[in-house]
Amino acid sequence: MELKEIASISGKEGLFRVLKPSRTGVIVETLDAQKKKMAVGSAGKVSILKEISIYTNTKDGSVPLQEVLTTIFEKYQDKLPVDSKASTADLMQFLQGVLPEFDVDKVYPSDVKKLVKWYNILFKEAPEVLQRQEEVKAEPAKEDKKTTKAKKETATETQEESKATKKASTKKKEETAEVKEETKTTAKKATTKKKVDETVEAKEEKPKKTTAKAKKETEAKEVEEKPKKSSKKKEA
Repeated sequence: MELKEIASISGKEGLFRVLKPSRTGVIVETLDAQKKKMAVGSAGKVSILKEISIYTNTKDGSVPLQEVLTTIFEKYQDKLPVDSKASTADLMQFLQGVLPEFDVDKVYPSDVKKLVKWYNILFKEAPEVLQRQEEVKAEPAKEDKKTTKAKKETATETQEESKATKKASTKKKEETAEVKEETKTTAKKATTKKKVDETVEAKEEKPKKTTAKAKKETEAKEVEEKPKKSSKKKEA
């Protein structure tokens, strides 16, 4: 979370996380354990903390709230010397300790009370916004490095698995091809054997048919010759 996502709403206690714009304003969520969502109309005064500054006597005339919060965090962490109910003198002295150049004519005790309240809420609910931006950016970078390493390892494992799968697929294809080839060879042998058997059977049948035909022809000749012999006897 970043300070540009957090806002203060006039007339409402606490801080809010800005979720998204709506037709009539914005949708916000309470920055606490309840995480209660609500719609804030355009008439509601929503102040983004990133855009808030504290008046100073410096050349710039003000210091961003982000810098003041970070200074408090680095100096006190969760052990603030005051709370929002402290006396005016204690509150102004506290601000003097973290922002010596603040403009005493433009910064009021009520402003310091808000600062203390906001800091306590942020420290509990979004401590990352109190750190310097360079540190916040550096932390994800470390995570990215780990993530990159993990991604590389995952990619390597995936490549190895892909190679193994491809190898297994190739082997399976080769085995399938061999089976197909064996099947073709077996079928070819069976077809050849069948043709040979048919040829042998044909050869065996032909002589039988020829013998039967010759026998019939012989019998026919004998029948024809018998009457001739009988005629010769009569003539004699």
